Amino acid sequence: MAVHIALHEVGAPFEARPLSFHRRENKIPAYLVLNPEGKVPTLLVDGRPLAEVAAILFYLARRFPKAGLLPEGDEVEAQALSWLSFIASTLHPARRRGLDHAMTVYRIVDARMAGPGWVLGRYSVADIHLFRLFWRPNASLRPPPDAFPNLIAHHTRMLARPAVRRTLEEAAIGYELPA
Repeated sequence: MAVHIALHEVGAPFEARPLSFHRRENKIPAYLVLNPEGKVPTLLVDGRPLAEVAAILFYLARRFPKAGLLPEGDEVEAQALSWLSFIASTLHPARRRGLDHAMTVYRIVDARMAGPGWVLGRYSVADIHLFRLFWRPNASLRPPPDAFPNLIAHHTRMLARPAVRRTLEEAAIGYELPA
């Protein structure tokens, strides 16, 4: 989902190829040639596979600088990588460690976001990655608005973005949309 949002943000043409985890399509030999781990997403760049959401988001932001998805400057670029890494390594697996742990991690994220409205002070790939990993839990857990005020406000701002709305409308992608 995050990669689709970024692709829409940068305006790059792409062909989505949804895979069914239920039918284990991510484990068929043709896909394993592209991504031996069978993980998604995989972006083909001039026929070469690029995997891992954070890497793909960073690549798209650098490849399409006019989209403004990666603020310029060494420190802010390092902050973007810090957020992408934190989201991938800490936020993403938090739910598997239990609801209490996940809620603790969401409180950390909410506190880190205090202030600017966007993760890096202006919209970036870090916001896209964060949205994707809060979107589903927000829909299923339905935390009270005062539990994570910064995350909830961020989620609302993200839902207003045309690239996010377009991604959510693409039923062929196979996302389970919140009610």
